[in-house]
Amino acid sequence: MTVEEETKDTFISHLVELRSRLLKSVVAILAIFVVLFLYPGASKIYDVLAEPMLASLPQGTTMIATGVITPFMVPIKVTLLAAFILALPVVLYQAWAFVAPGLYRHEQRLALPLIASSTVLFLLGMAFCYFVVFRTVFHFIAGFAPESITPRPTSKPMWALSSPCSWLSALPSRCLLQSFCW
Repeated sequence: MTVEEETKDTFISHLVELRSRLLKSVVAILAIFVVLFLYPGASKIYDVLAEPMLASLPQGTTMIATGVITPFMVPIKVTLLAAFILALPVVLYQAWAFVAPGLYRHEQRLALPLIASSTVLFLLGMAFCYFVVFRTVFHFIAGFAPESITPRPTSKPMWALSSPCSWLSALPSRCLLQSFCW
């Protein structure tokens, strides 16, 4: 066997292991998604995330869905993101298990504190975004509107950021961005 064939075999075995680790991560995310979908349900999770916006709206105002499939898809996407966040320890472990064999001992010793602190800061960033940033932004936007305009936010998909009312549907992605900044 030549050196080139040995390298190719090693490269292929790394790809096979990477595929295996990615599949385990995806299975963990999907399993948690199914559990969250069944209990407490996608609508309940969406309602919890919508609370800061609904609290800042005038009394009796509700959100509206402007698309036919929006009332179904937006809670599903929010639940999928919640499943990813809950499966994050499994995803991080799979990433660690793939990378760890290639590290020196002193590098491996630094990894646990780094992963633990990164996870804590990630969760703190999400909490800060949800409890401070969104409440402040929603109150500002609702208070800025003239008396003749009643804010009626829509439940647009996450990627539709064309109107200021699509903030709630973009909440999960904005929480993730805030968390990565922390």
